[in-house]
Amino acid sequence: MDKAKIDRINELAKKSKTQGLTAEEKEEQNNLRHEYLALVRRNFKAQLDSIRFTDDPV
Repeated sequence: MDKAKIDRINELAKKSKTQGLTAEEKEEQNNLRHEYLALVRRNFKAQLDSIRFTDDPV
C-alpha cells in the first residue's frame, strides 16, 4: 500500500473525530481500512509461513 493511501486513511480518521464524515467518505474509509488490513494479514501470514522449527537437543 502506498504512502498516499495511508495518509488518506489518517486524514479521514482525523476528520471523523473532528468534523464527521459524509456517507461517501465513510465508505472510502471503510474500503481503505479493509485493503490495509488485508495487506497486514497477508504479510503476517507470510512471516508465519516462513518460520521453520528445528529440534535443538539440549
